[in-house]
Amino acid sequence: MKLVRHAAAVAVIVTGGALALAAPASASASASSSAPTAARSAAVAAPSEAPVAKYNGACGTGHKVIDSANMENLGTTFLTYNKTTGENCVVTVRTKAGAPVKMFARLSSKTGGTATDSGQFTTYAGPVYIEAPGECVTWEGGITTYSTKGTGHCG
Repeated sequence: MKLVRHAAAVAVIVTGGALALAAPASASASASSSAPTAARSAAVAAPSEAPVAKYNGACGTGHKVIDSANMENLGTTFLTYNKTTGENCVVTVRTKAGAPVKMFARLSSKTGGTATDSGQFTTYAGPVYIEAPGECVTWEGGITTYSTKGTGHCG
């Protein structure tokens, strides 16, 4: 397992070159300093590092970015929320458009089910939506072999 640390609190873990996980900005910022480095890095996120891709507004009017997670320098998955409608949205945006590559955006909640958009895309995957006011959502996105996962957003 290879561990790459970003901003001393956000971790990207690559196992067999096939998967990367990045802790979202909303993860708990309190972890024991005696915890092993890899476990502490994956569980702790201080203020999020700046997104490597720019949010493209794909989720629509009224949606505000509430979290994001980078996949190295390939792009960023954004979680947005519209407080008027109670609608959550996820979109994965590449840093730079190019030839189509495997990408996905996924959003789920206990009552709203799971919404996924996956395929070969040049710029972004998604948007995917779930109405989940007063509920926690799980969100994830991926570009090529990298994947981000964030949890703990409740609205």
